[in-house]
Amino acid sequence: METISALLPWSQVVLALLLIALILLQQNDSSLGGAFGGADSATHAHRKRGAEKLVFNSTIIVAILFVGAAILALFI
Repeated sequence: METISALLPWSQVVLALLLIALILLQQNDSSLGGAFGGADSATHAHRKRGAEKLVFNSTIIVAILFVGAAILALFI
């Protein structure tokens, strides 16, 4: 139990940095006009493929791990 409590803050820092990097790596094609309803890019469907899908799924997994580590830190 002592090793978990000693490693948990470090794992949260690593997961937080990894989550920030993965979020920043995601491609965003929307412009400021999309916020006001002026962009045409919202009219077509876009499927994630290849590396974009891998980054998206990795972001979800790292976010779940980060939340799990945060909840675990509450109980330790």
